[in-house]
Amino acid sequence: MNESVLEPLDVILQRANSAFLKMGVIKGVDRSKAVKKMATKLNEFLDEILQANTLDLEISKEMAVPDLILDWLKLTPQRLKSAIAILDTLAELPDPLQKVINAPYQVTYSQNYSQLMPLGVIAFIYEALPELAIITAGLTIKTGNALILRGSSEASNTNAVIVQALQAGLEEAKFPAGCLEFLPSEQGFKIEDIVTQDKYISLIIPYGRPSLIQKVTRFATCPVIKSAIGNCYLYWSSCHDLELVKHVIVDSYQTIPDRVNAIEKVLINKQQKSNSLSRLFEYLRQENFTLLGDQTLVGQYPEYLQPMPEEKWGQPFLAPMIAFKLVEDLSEAIAWINKYSSGHADCLLTDSYQEARIFAMETDSALVYVNTSPRFYRYIPGSNSVFLGVSNQKGYRRGLISLETFTTVKQIILGSGAH
Repeated sequence: MNESVLEPLDVILQRANSAFLKMGVIKGVDRSKAVKKMATKLNEFLDEILQANTLDLEISKEMAVPDLILDWLKLTPQRLKSAIAILDTLAELPDPLQKVINAPYQVTYSQNYSQLMPLGVIAFIYEALPELAIITAGLTIKTGNALILRGSSEASNTNAVIVQALQAGLEEAKFPAGCLEFLPSEQGFKIEDIVTQDKYISLIIPYGRPSLIQKVTRFATCPVIKSAIGNCYLYWSSCHDLELVKHVIVDSYQTIPDRVNAIEKVLINKQQKSNSLSRLFEYLRQENFTLLGDQTLVGQYPEYLQPMPEEKWGQPFLAPMIAFKLVEDLSEAIAWINKYSSGHADCLLTDSYQEARIFAMETDSALVYVNTSPRFYRYIPGSNSVFLGVSNQKGYRRGLISLETFTTVKQIILGSGAH
């Protein structure tokens, strides 16, 4: 692949678009082989990637980078090998572009069907989390798209080595130059310049803190999938299984390092027993959570709860911190969640089937969990699905970012020549 960091942005994007068009003749089996070769090269570059990451961490600590970003940046051998394993999994999955779907309408004297197709050039703009470039590259190449990577300055050395390995694998697979391009932030490639290139870019996926997502969304002239992290809600209704409540909250934080589905806000039905609340607060405090509450709860449990600022109900903490609020019933809980939640993963604990159905239908979230942990997995061993993250909550491809997210639908009409 070409070293292109000093080239003008439009030249890089033209090359990526040209590569995408050339990839149209590449068969699914060859796309899978290319994904496998990327995995092989990453294994060869393993030590070099980890050394670059150590350097990035040292520089970031000297520059007083926030702890959250340091957690995202730290690429342990396990995290790196897990990302490479996902590429191996993707290489074995069936070709997603072979999927044929029934057409939404019929034309007289014609055979109609819809076919999944690649989108084009996809731009992935991400904050730290260097392993996400690996997973995104796998999803993109598997679906026949070209990829533009733009990482943050904190991970500049790590990103550069990862891209070098990925590009080496694609070269070995004889994929067209430009199918994977890298735009280093330190080379002056500004986000606002990238996201306005709708002539070449078909989709933008930003991944990081809300400030990054908002910046991309504000400037973009291309379709955007807005991944969300944190600010997920749990409504504790008529469920009396305190152990389940404890498990669901704590387990939601177990995804490392980006806890995308972490429950940060808990709405509690006013009928819950006082001793159950005390036991829950004590347990969470022992698990090193910082606990906040609304005015009523703080007054009742001052030994456990700090006051919750009103403006924080709609903002993620992105830390082991949970806020609690009392509500009258399911209706009030749903209204509160629809107003303040990030809208990508919200949870209900209840003994009532009717409440479960109402919550599932009326909660305006991409994912709804009932009586189970919302913990996020990028890949569950033995499954046929790989996920990058949780997507925008409205619009195109609502829900999990998977292989299908990187495709679009083409409608095909085969006529018989009759008039």
